[in-house]
This record gives sequence, structure tokens and C-alpha cells, in this order.
Amino acid sequence: MDKKTIYDFIVKDKKGNDVSLSTYKGKVILVVNTASKCGFTPQFEGLEKLWKDFGDKGLQVIGFPCNQFANQELGTDDQIQEFCSLNYGVTFPIMKKIKVNGSEADPLYKWLKSEKGGFLTSAIKWNFTKFLINKEGEVVGRFGPTTSPASIEKYIVKELNR
Repeated sequence: MDKKTIYDFIVKDKKGNDVSLSTYKGKVILVVNTASKCGFTPQFEGLEKLWKDFGDKGLQVIGFPCNQFANQELGTDDQIQEFCSLNYGVTFPIMKKIKVNGSEADPLYKWLKSEKGGFLTSAIKWNFTKFLINKEGEVVGRFGPTTSPASIEKYIVKELNR
């Protein structure tokens, strides 16, 4: 059987429409679980900067809101979009709110965690955990919430230049 890649997954956009991640074939993808009321929320600014600086060079940033950590994402999908846009000028796609841990975790996140486990456990420990996907759809990096988007830039550039 062929090894799974990110292109095998279908996610929901903010309106609940299916989005095949194969749409992003050949791009370097940064997948992030986000929250509007988190100490790391200002990372939206850095994520948007990466998207603006490298989007036309082949980077795709995708946010997945999640309310599994201290109720830091209570808003509706529309409220989340508005918050990200108004407060941080976010223009990269923010998908429908999902679960990233537990039995109801989105299949994409189950796969991401199985590909790149975390420290001690593969569970997502908090908001703004970042997964870097190469142009072949494989997970090549996992970065914790405290890792700033700016410090990931060198890894993104490395993948873009492959």
C-alpha cells in the first residue's frame, strides 16, 4: 500500500465545504492549530508574515481553530474568521474548527501526530503547534507552541529550495 500523504485528506473550510488538500500539491505547507484567546495568539502576525513573504514562492499556511485547550476558541467559525482578519490581517485560510486530540480528533491531525510525534507523547499539547509538510506531502517538521513562526522560516526556505 502506498504511504499516505497530506494530499489524501479532505478538510472543511470555514463554511463547511470540503477542501481536498491535494489542491496544495507541490507546495510547502505549514499546518497550525490556532486559537483566538491564547497567549500565543499574536503568532497570527508571524504566520501571516510567512504567508505574505513566501506564498508566491510556494508556501501554503493553513490554520485549524481548536477549542480543546482551556476554552481559548469559543467563537463560531464566522467569529474566528472576523477576529483573525480584523486583529491580525490574516489572509491565509482558516478552516472549520476541529478537534486535534482524542477519539474525535480530525483524521488529518491523527495522521500528522502519527507521522511526527511530540516530546514524550504524540498528543498536541497546546494551541499553535506547527507541522511543516514538504512538496511531496510528507511531514518533515513539528514545532511546539513556543516556537515562533519567524524561527521556522529557515526550514520553510530549505523545503522551498528543494
